[in-house]
Amino acid sequence: MSELQNQRVTVELLGKEQQFACPEGQEDALIAAAKNLNDLVEQMKQRSTVRNDQKALLMAALNLSHELLEAKTQATVEQQHQDQLIDKLSQQLASDPKHKE
Repeated sequence: MSELQNQRVTVELLGKEQQFACPEGQEDALIAAAKNLNDLVEQMKQRSTVRNDQKALLMAALNLSHELLEAKTQATVEQQHQDQLIDKLSQQLASDPKHKE
């Protein structure tokens, strides 16, 4: 069994370089995530009176957490809707004499 190789990736967060271990092949995703986080922190600073990096970072993290929870809820609702449609289709097929053996 082969072990996953982690790469050390340097990204800039809040104006400082930080190093993170990253699975091989995921370096670009980590860099993009850091850029997205930096952009969100800057947006938080511009949209509010917050100028402190730590506070802006917390606000960005809360915003991301909220968006993730909304996406999970929406995905659950959509899955339930698909399940209902599949059940209806299965019932229709089961009651259609053309599909009975």
